[in-house]
Amino acid sequence: MKNRSITYITLGLVAVLSILTVRSLAAQQPARTYKRDVPAALLSQAKVSEDSARKVAMTRVPGSTVAALELEREHGLLIWSFDLAVAGKPGIEEVEVDALTGKIARVEHEKH
Repeated sequence: MKNRSITYITLGLVAVLSILTVRSLAAQQPARTYKRDVPAALLSQAKVSEDSARKVAMTRVPGSTVAALELEREHGLLIWSFDLAVAGKPGIEEVEVDALTGKIARVEHEKH
């Protein structure tokens, strides 16, 4: 009987630790509430991560939030294309980050 109690206590502790670990990992991940089009075939070719590219793009447009993201081939380049919105400003800034080098390939203001 004593061994069963220890087993149940151990299982309970494992369950609690598992839940806490999952919550902790979820809290560390940035919330993605934007439209995201990232094909797996292209993602496997990117040398710059989505998170790194997002930081580059958002540094270029301070105070912005991501409205949409796309990983695509454009003009012979593999690029992370971010549509960034700035509160109080009309339109969006489209910032393209080279997915191989991490450098900004293009910035364009699009009116909506």
